[in-house]
Amino acid sequence: MSICLVSKLQFLTSTENLSFTPKVKPSVSSKTSIFSVNQHSPRPRFQRPIKATAAMETEQTANAATKSSTSNPPMKLLFVEMGVGYDQHGQDITSAAMRACRDAISSNSIPAFRRGSIPGVSFEQMKLMIKLGVPHSLQHSLDIERVKSVFPYGKILDVEVVDGGLICSSGVEVEEMGDKNDDCYIVNAAVYVGY
Repeated sequence: MSICLVSKLQFLTSTENLSFTPKVKPSVSSKTSIFSVNQHSPRPRFQRPIKATAAMETEQTANAATKSSTSNPPMKLLFVEMGVGYDQHGQDITSAAMRACRDAISSNSIPAFRRGSIPGVSFEQMKLMIKLGVPHSLQHSLDIERVKSVFPYGKILDVEVVDGGLICSSGVEVEEMGDKNDDCYIVNAAVYVGY
């Protein structure tokens, strides 16, 4: 069996083919085994991605230094929540965007803001930035204020709408549900939470 250990790659000039060979302790029954690592001849397979990563890190550090000297960040980011929303009937892009935001925040709890787990940060200081991937042709129809109403707390600093999402067929047009056609609208959401 051959395994490549990703965490070890950063310390190697080339990847090594590692295998696990069972060794039996003399004092333990023959059914129990302990695994040890044996190294075989090196294979320089991942050299290029490692160099690209190092170059990217250098570039990111330089960009971060430039940004921090020119302006203060709008918030200190804690985590990012992601979601997807659909409107299968009625062709309402705002409904799809609201569902995407609800999907992003619905499986999370943020006790740190209420309990004071972050020193010097209170519940009232929670900040949100929302990024929505919406099909370009539907962006003009999006009601940002209705989307913002999904969030029960936190100061919304920005809602960014970018080209994304999808328009596809739902497979059926149901006039009773307000369908104008069989289009299904899909929106992606990323919710950035910080203080």
